[in-house]
Amino acid sequence: MAAAMELRCWGGDWGLPSVHSESLIVLAYSKFAGAKVTVSPIDWTWKTLTATVPELLCGDAAVQEPSQILNFLRKQRYNADYELTARQGADTMAYIALLEEKLRPALLHTFWVDAENYANLTRPWFASHSPFPLNFLVPCRHANTALSRILLTKGEAPLHRITEVEGKIYSDAKECLNLLSYRLGTANYFFGNSPTSLDAYVFGFVAPLIKANLPSSPLQSHLKQLDNLMSFCDTILAVYFSSDHPYG
Repeated sequence: MAAAMELRCWGGDWGLPSVHSESLIVLAYSKFAGAKVTVSPIDWTWKTLTATVPELLCGDAAVQEPSQILNFLRKQRYNADYELTARQGADTMAYIALLEEKLRPALLHTFWVDAENYANLTRPWFASHSPFPLNFLVPCRHANTALSRILLTKGEAPLHRITEVEGKIYSDAKECLNLLSYRLGTANYFFGNSPTSLDAYVFGFVAPLIKANLPSSPLQSHLKQLDNLMSFCDTILAVYFSSDHPYG
């Protein structure tokens, strides 16, 4: 009998099963692959400070990071990519790398560095989902980590300050979204009639940008012009998450 699997992640809101991109990737892939995973939100627990999420627990194994968790699920024979050709597998790796390089910095900036969004949406949400006194620490720690990560990937000399890289971050992100929209075309999913790991990654990155009530977001405005990416996220929510509890 297979060992039970538990996924620790941030909880849901804004009509999403999780507000956290990495958690969304794993949640979506689990659904696509038919893996029976018990979801354990870390909200209102001390794990909001101490845990690294998402984290999949299975027997004696504790696996973190979406790529490692998806590999672990494949080894348990939960594989949403089994019908992909070698070429499609290579394309999947290339598009995931594109998301990490071009879209993730803008996602981090939108939620954690943009002052208006952080003050009015991100910080209040994460503070209200963390126990006292961690409600003062958790948002600040996430914001500092996000800023460091952006500057590490985008702060090449002579662009060392965040204000100097903002324009580049958002132009790269819009270009990435345009490429994804072009690749998706009129299809429901990126490869054939069933969603794969690439669909999980795109959903995890794009859905929070679509669904969050952001006071300030040029990226959200751009996304709303890409109807097929909007429909893509709505389709995944309707097909794979509609039977779950409502989120926010």
